[in-house]
Amino acid sequence: MPRPKTLPDSDVLEAALKLIHTDGPEALTFAALAKASGLSAATLVQRFGSKDELKRRALHAAWDHLDARTARLGATLPRTPEGAIAMLVALSADYGGIDAYAEGLLVLREDFRDPVLRARGAAWKAALAAALDARFACEPSAPSGIGLMMASQWQGSLLWWAFEPDTDVTTAVEDGLRRFVAALTAPPADRLSGGDAPRPASRQRRA
Repeated sequence: MPRPKTLPDSDVLEAALKLIHTDGPEALTFAALAKASGLSAATLVQRFGSKDELKRRALHAAWDHLDARTARLGATLPRTPEGAIAMLVALSADYGGIDAYAEGLLVLREDFRDPVLRARGAAWKAALAAALDARFACEPSAPSGIGLMMASQWQGSLLWWAFEPDTDVTTAVEDGLRRFVAALTAPPADRLSGGDAPRPASRQRRA
């Protein structure tokens, strides 16, 4: 099969991301990408210059995708607590199964190493928290900063699911988020364990 004469950078970077997510960041080489994209290694070197630059641009493309997906969900889902849960469940579907999630942690390591990519993550956190906050604006019992709390709960749910991936990730995340929202938006007297407020001491049964 003849090699394509040209291919948009977006398609090349998409192929690079697939290599990274499938086999890890170190698997991204010009030779491997040439095989995956159909372009010659020489053409790829001419376009991207170095392996580090190729990886950097691929990781920025991944953040572009995530930013765009988050914005789309924020624009289309209802501004209600149910909409907040639906947003995070939808984002969870992108993690795939346990093997894909584990490989994704290697990609996250690359983000942590680069200050520019870390800044992309911090900006996404702020945007996601704001989108979640907006979905609790009409909930008087919702605490201030619930968006970031919920995003943190979501990431924790993903981590704990990874240790016991007995069900699909979206089911695990949705269950955890529903219990979290119920606990944080319940009246103060109902937030105690079991949802029951203690009886006055004079009415408690003596031992």
